[in-house]
Amino acid sequence: MSWIEVKDRVYTFIVGDRSHSMSEEIFKKLGELMDLIREEGYVPVLENDLHNVTTSEKEVLLLYHSEKLAVAFGLIATPPRAPIRVKKNLRVCIDCHTFLKFVSKVVTREIIVRDINRFHHFRDGNCSCGDYW
Repeated sequence: MSWIEVKDRVYTFIVGDRSHSMSEEIFKKLGELMDLIREEGYVPVLENDLHNVTTSEKEVLLLYHSEKLAVAFGLIATPPRAPIRVKKNLRVCIDCHTFLKFVSKVVTREIIVRDINRFHHFRDGNCSCGDYW
C-alpha cells in the first residue's frame, strides 16, 4: 500500500487499484511513463518476483505496484516542479526502485519515497540510497 498527500488530502493506492475516481487518467499516465523510460533503457527487473507465472504476466503484475500508481497520480495532481512524496508500508521492490530512478530523470521531478526502511530521494535518475537499501 502507498499513500500520497495532495492539497491536504491523503490518497491511498494498492496494487492494481482502479477504485480512484481518476484511475483512467492514472493508468494512462503510467503507460506514458513506461513508454518514456523504456526509450531511456528501462527494463523491468523480474528476477526477484516470485510469482509462478510467465515473464509477460510478471511484467504486468509489476507495472501496477502501488507506488507506481501513486507517483503517476502525483504527476497529474501536483504542480509541474513540485516534488512528489509517497509513503509506503513495505520495502520498495528493486523494479519499483529502478522505475522511480528512470521516472525522476525523464520528468525532471524529485520523487521522495518513504518505505519501511528509509527515505529514498530520486533525482535526475539517481537515488540517495546509492542503490543500497
